[in-house]
Amino acid sequence: MDAERDYCPVFEAIQILQEKWTMHIVRALLDGPLGFNELGRTVGGCNPATLKVRLDHLEDVGLLRRTVHSQMPPRTSYELAPAGVALQRVIDAIDAWAREHLAVVDAADADEEPTAAVG
Repeated sequence: MDAERDYCPVFEAIQILQEKWTMHIVRALLDGPLGFNELGRTVGGCNPATLKVRLDHLEDVGLLRRTVHSQMPPRTSYELAPAGVALQRVIDAIDAWAREHLAVVDAADADEEPTAAVG
């Protein structure tokens, strides 16, 4: 098999972006750097252990940068790397698609009459 021919960048991107909380983290950091606790509050609902795993992975794949500030107590902040900032276009595209197509689905659901419960 030819590895270059079999490589699918869309598949690779989806593998990274589909992980739970990843897009929430990226969206939160689009507004600028945040500390770990600030990020946790902004994302909401993500337990600290999972958040740490996601942040480490996003740093490993080059989507964000972690900075440890030498102060007492030490403070860590996270910010998007250029590859993470470039995801703004992806988020904007998803937003535009959802506003156009999911609004149609929501409107269609609102027009349907509720079905009677069986039983």
